[in-house]
Amino acid sequence: MSTGRPLTPDRWHERQHLMRVLIIGAGLGGLTLLHGLRRAGIDARVFERSAHRAQQPASYGIHLNADGLRALHACLPDENWKMIDTAGSPVPLIIRFHDPRRGVLATIDKRFPEDTTDPITKRRAISRGKLYEALLHNTGTDDDAEPLVHWDKTFTHYELYDDGVRAYFADGSHADGDILVGADGSNSRVRHQRLPSLQRQELGIINIAGRVPLAGVVAAALPADFTDGGINNVVPARNGWMFLSTWPSGDPDNTDVSNGAAEYVVWAWAGSRDSYPHGVENLDRNQLKQLVTERVRDWAAPLRTLVDATDATTITTVPLRTMPQLPEWAPSRITLLGDAIHNMTPMAGIGANTALGDAEHLRQALTAGADTVSAIGGYETAMRHDANQALALSSRNATNAALATPSNRTVFRALLRASAAIPAIRRKIFGPSI
Repeated sequence: MSTGRPLTPDRWHERQHLMRVLIIGAGLGGLTLLHGLRRAGIDARVFERSAHRAQQPASYGIHLNADGLRALHACLPDENWKMIDTAGSPVPLIIRFHDPRRGVLATIDKRFPEDTTDPITKRRAISRGKLYEALLHNTGTDDDAEPLVHWDKTFTHYELYDDGVRAYFADGSHADGDILVGADGSNSRVRHQRLPSLQRQELGIINIAGRVPLAGVVAAALPADFTDGGINNVVPARNGWMFLSTWPSGDPDNTDVSNGAAEYVVWAWAGSRDSYPHGVENLDRNQLKQLVTERVRDWAAPLRTLVDATDATTITTVPLRTMPQLPEWAPSRITLLGDAIHNMTPMAGIGANTALGDAEHLRQALTAGADTVSAIGGYETAMRHDANQALALSSRNATNAALATPSNRTVFRALLRASAAIPAIRRKIFGPSI
């Protein structure tokens, strides 16, 4: 980290160095970019507000799709990639829609041959802890004994110059570089300074989510199509929607999730804010469990068992927010990736993979030989295009799940049933690749 008087263009020209990239945030996208740039010979450093890697928050698992896996394989050292390959469990990309009595409305098999047989792109489920562990591997110090990841560095603001950028931190220190990348999550301070008018939007939807070990009465009750790693949606006749899927255990900081079981089940009830009691986010966890229990009281026994067996301490509310469609802006030496620029709902299951893809695309842009600002502009144009498609899909899925009227829901359920037999309807609902 540099010290001394503020950076000026004249001083920057006097310095002889490799391109230096400052990455704010040690999340999935930021760490993937770190490895990718350093493999390409670019001096990159991460600055993370957490005091230590152990303070990274526990979270649910993640499905790594072909795009995310290609990005990881391209950016990571071989040792890191092998850790992911070992920790990930192959899972099918099968999306099922059930009615509450467990009648199957539709089954969409979206597996492609290259994604199921290619050793790189075969779809995997992995705990976020294991993925994070793999990304942190080989991030100790470089030949100059400077850490690649600086912990306990809360970013406050930056100053931009013609030939560089300076990042400031809450402890009074600063760092100088050619480029600054905001990879600091949905409440990104980099975005707030770079694009202050671009704010997340409330969708009026709240998920109540829980998780339970796939063991005991839950393992005995749930049929195979609920536990094979596929994505299951339960679509009642009226408001609401339930999502559930299984994930491998293995996070060292998440032993309370699995209780020794090899897998656990994540479920989430999605509903409009208006469909809940006023102040639902202030209810305690037992009250949240009781609320969902009431809503599934007439459902099939396996689904009731799933909620009944869930430890209330794992249940929480998740208000759904999303970035709006991204407008164009003029590029500069400041750019963003992942949730910092296109935070979306979890209802498409692609947010993390999109962030990993951002890291790989930015790596490609910065190593293609173009001047710095032009390279960033090319990356941002492509990123906006992909992000806007993902944002639209994610928001549409969320609103269809939680905000549908009874009449719309009736039509949707009928179309789901028809799609199983009529390819044209299936393509209309799920896209031309189905």
